[in-house]
Amino acid sequence: MPKKKIVFTGGGSAGHVTPNIAIISELDNWDIHYIGSRKGIEKELIHKINLPYYGISSGKLRRYVDFENIVDMFRVIKGCAEARSILKKIKPNLVFSKGGFVSVPVILAAKSLGIPIFIHESDMTPGLANKISTRFATKIFTSFEETKEFFPVQKTTVIGSPIRKEILNGSADKGRVFLGFDNKLPILTIMGGSLGAKKINEVVRSSIKQLTQYFQVVHLCGKNNTDMNFSSIPGYRQFEYVHEELSDILAATDIVVSRGGSNAIFEFLALNIPMLIIPLGLQQSRGDQILNAQAFQEKGYSLTLEEEKLNEKSLNEVLDTLYKNKDKFQRNMRNSHKGEALQTLVVEINKY
Repeated sequence: MPKKKIVFTGGGSAGHVTPNIAIISELDNWDIHYIGSRKGIEKELIHKINLPYYGISSGKLRRYVDFENIVDMFRVIKGCAEARSILKKIKPNLVFSKGGFVSVPVILAAKSLGIPIFIHESDMTPGLANKISTRFATKIFTSFEETKEFFPVQKTTVIGSPIRKEILNGSADKGRVFLGFDNKLPILTIMGGSLGAKKINEVVRSSIKQLTQYFQVVHLCGKNNTDMNFSSIPGYRQFEYVHEELSDILAATDIVVSRGGSNAIFEFLALNIPMLIIPLGLQQSRGDQILNAQAFQEKGYSLTLEEEKLNEKSLNEVLDTLYKNKDKFQRNMRNSHKGEALQTLVVEINKY
């Protein structure tokens, strides 16, 4: 029997790609293809897992008036034509989208060809790409219960966020050996996203002497953001980004500082790592990370510190509170039962 075919799409940030990779790794007996943008991060990530990759034209979807909207409208139209041509050649049984600008032409093309469409929304409120895609979707899955109100109830299922299995299988001992850390002080991991976070990096480094009195610090600071002036500080390790070693580092981590991206915070939830979330502000985003952080704090999984209030004093104070109450946060996390999304999606996809 020939394999069933599925096309994944989603891009613009790692958060739109890594959940797709988690699902892809669990799909047996499927012929899998990926459609993304020509230059986005999704191209780099998908090439690493050796999948057939097709780049199309895509434009940014803006919620405000801008001349670039006209230019990008033509890019989206071109992307629709390109995606339709690709889908007609592949003839997939299903398209699965994680959102991002590039997904819209793929969804429109799939709908025009009568191909069933699944979408997954990670954040509390849907992004513009998924809002547009809603009317064309066969099934919609969400990470948050609160998100259901934005989608047609008959199409929508709340499942949580698909977690990469490898992230759950790290070794704390291997993590400490890789970092050169011991058991004398707890480990604090700081992650600002794949591109890093300028303000977080600055405040961490200005606070590093105080932080390393109480923690051994792992600082994932983003591409081109390491600072050799801090490379010799005992108990402080900085990296642009880590790949294979991340699961071991997280297994050794006692508390974590993170942005409020849904995929990252659901991974920390599955690992029972108490979080300090510093979400992107409204000047840098549509506010989805603020809502994600609020939801996690209300459920007792994390604390939140607004970037506008981030300084040496506030960072140290909130980290002190987080660590002292670590056991309480972990009890709440263990009771969350949020680790089943991946298998739910695999079952739903296999039905098609």
